[in-house]
Amino acid sequence: MSEFAVLGQALDLPCGHQVKNRFFKSAMSEILGTVDHQVSKGLVTLYQRWAEGGCGVLITGNVMVDRNALGEPRNVVFDEQTDVGMVAKWAAAATSNNTDCWVQLNHPGKQSPKAINPDPVSPSAVPLGKGLDKFFNPPRELTDKEIWEIIGKYAFAAKMSKDAGFSGIQIHGAHGYLVSQFLSPHHNRRQDQWGGSIENRMRFVKEIYQAIRNEVGADFPVGIKLNSADFQRGGFTEEESTQVIQALDAMGMDLFEISGGNYESPAMTGVKQSTKEREAYFIEFAAKMKQLIKAPVVVTGGFRSAQGMADAVASGEIDMVGIARPLTLQPDMPKQIIKGVNVKSQVKPLTTGVKALDQAGMLEITWYEQQMARIAEGKQPKPNMNVYWSIVRTMTSNGIQAFQKRRA
Repeated sequence: MSEFAVLGQALDLPCGHQVKNRFFKSAMSEILGTVDHQVSKGLVTLYQRWAEGGCGVLITGNVMVDRNALGEPRNVVFDEQTDVGMVAKWAAAATSNNTDCWVQLNHPGKQSPKAINPDPVSPSAVPLGKGLDKFFNPPRELTDKEIWEIIGKYAFAAKMSKDAGFSGIQIHGAHGYLVSQFLSPHHNRRQDQWGGSIENRMRFVKEIYQAIRNEVGADFPVGIKLNSADFQRGGFTEEESTQVIQALDAMGMDLFEISGGNYESPAMTGVKQSTKEREAYFIEFAAKMKQLIKAPVVVTGGFRSAQGMADAVASGEIDMVGIARPLTLQPDMPKQIIKGVNVKSQVKPLTTGVKALDQAGMLEITWYEQQMARIAEGKQPKPNMNVYWSIVRTMTSNGIQAFQKRRA
């Protein structure tokens, strides 16, 4: 038995579904949809490679539920205009090798760049701060009718996902997107049934979950990515997150991925050295949740070694290890670790040496997007790809869109 054998163990979900091992590919924004927001052949190729790489669960990059509310220019959208044949091809590739692939459904709310959406919406008309007005227009407040319409869009997209052959759904409730905006007292200042108390602020995500469950049935996995906190003054707190997690767990949520932060206050800044050494960001909060809920818990961010991953699961503090960027460089990392290979991540800090240039080209995001694009073209990843070449390619291929705020 390998010292990493714990990572190869199957995991049972509350709905009765079983995933084959403890590796969880967290969502990354691939930017590989077509110009009209359909599934591309590249996405099919990329997810086929990841499915062959040994993960138990693959989470897609955020699939938008409304083509009039996009987070990025080449987001895939699941709605009435979607080519369901291409969705089925994506699902078939992504679920090969007995792999689970769950569609991450999302609505950006106010985090929709002005270049692609001049009229963003949010629970309340509260603009993004810290200079983000360069990229995002101030939002208008959603009406009650529009809120229910968005809930219906989530349900429609979830049914499409299941019918096409995907094996689960993840609601994106983190990183300052619309669900996260409803949960935050900073962003949600409504005085009706959708705002005020935490019970009212969580109503939106509870209604989304119930609408999805009504469409996909009781035995189909539905999970959520949720902030442990927003790390923002007046924002969503750990105490409130705990209440939301317990409420959703009681409703039958199948898995919680714990994250944190938003565009205004990214969680990865100021991570403690002790946390970096353990490799698992948010693991202390996740361990607390494990004592309070029935559903499995996964954390993403920081895992860089087979030993760190195995230790986190063996400790009982989490049930699955979330990895993202390492899989853009080593798509078969899970398969190798399960075989007993002491794999180390090839992820490393990226810089041109000029901080302003790194930021302008969003090097820590676009470099990994370019690795995914290589895999999507049937090529091998290029861990030593020149950062200057990456910046030039970003600027020349995307033009003004290169300067839009993006999140991997």
